[in-house]
Amino acid sequence: MSASGYQVLARKWRPQTFADVVGQDHVVRTLRNAIARNRIPHAYIFVGPRGTGKTSLARIFAKALNCTGGPKADFDPADPAVVAIQEGSHLDVIEIDGASNNSVEQVRELRETARYTPAQGKFKVYIIDEVHMLSTQAFNALLKTLEEPPEHVKFVFATTEVQKVLPTILSRCQRFDLKPIAPDVIAARLKLIAADEKVKIDAAALACIARLADGGLRDAQSILDQMIAFCGGEIAEADVLDVYGLVSAGKVAELAAAVAAGDHRRIVGLVDECDEAGRDLVRLLTDLQTLVRAALLESIAAGGKTDRLGTTLTTEQVTRLLDGLREGEGSVKLGLAEKINFEVTLLKAVEASRARAIDSLIKELAALGEETDSEKKKG
Repeated sequence: MSASGYQVLARKWRPQTFADVVGQDHVVRTLRNAIARNRIPHAYIFVGPRGTGKTSLARIFAKALNCTGGPKADFDPADPAVVAIQEGSHLDVIEIDGASNNSVEQVRELRETARYTPAQGKFKVYIIDEVHMLSTQAFNALLKTLEEPPEHVKFVFATTEVQKVLPTILSRCQRFDLKPIAPDVIAARLKLIAADEKVKIDAAALACIARLADGGLRDAQSILDQMIAFCGGEIAEADVLDVYGLVSAGKVAELAAAVAAGDHRRIVGLVDECDEAGRDLVRLLTDLQTLVRAALLESIAAGGKTDRLGTTLTTEQVTRLLDGLREGEGSVKLGLAEKINFEVTLLKAVEASRARAIDSLIKELAALGEETDSEKKKG
């Protein structure tokens, strides 16, 4: 393929049908059922972190509504109407960027065009991305159309910051919350992409990219694209760690074990190793929190104790440890001396995990007092 014809993986592997969407089964199922039963409301809003499929789902939904013989969920991707929507040339599917088309005049123009019947398909579908960027006046101008929409108009909004959308707009939309995609789902998808691209990548590298993507499949695809450019046809975990400054899962577990055991010397030694290797300490803190949280959930499920971190800890101790790590986030991210702040955060977390809550101490002392009184009476 020529350089001019190259497509980045995030675009090449963008979902084209409902079957292609991963990690959002609850949304796909609801949309498919709505289409099958012809219960399609006039306005939807997709909410969620970046790269989780909001705009892709909006386009797929528009295809399902305006495909030949539609609405139908299982449309033919080769259908000319579907291809036109995919290419952005369909007259009745209008995509608007809320960030650059946020004025009241532009929304008024939208209201005027919405009155006219569709030219090609069954519905006029307006997809407004980053809808939270609309001005208050623009929202108010849109409100009238949302209250009394023409039968042939459907709105699909997408946003990463739903709290900025006016409640009066939200109350007139059917809301779908897209969740961060699970790391194992991302890794499985990347494995499929790598096989198609003739790239050899080990499972540890896939897990590393999935962890780095923070639930966003698009970010994961972009990272894989960069790794292919860096490594060529074979990618190992060490390559991903070096390029992105990550710490291996084994090293994170080793540091978590040192913190749980209260081994100050080992903690400082591991932090020195990571810093000298140019690792991202902010990211390391996040990974450490994730591991400690998993231990906390395990201790709750097990009835109050866990040895997941290599040392037996109570639920209270793990909670205090996680809270100590969380409290240090700001200083590690924004402080001038990142390494020092990171070390202090870890050492403070150790001390916090070994402290006892005053109320639990009072209860224990009270229980001991009751036992002593009982023994005296028996004596």
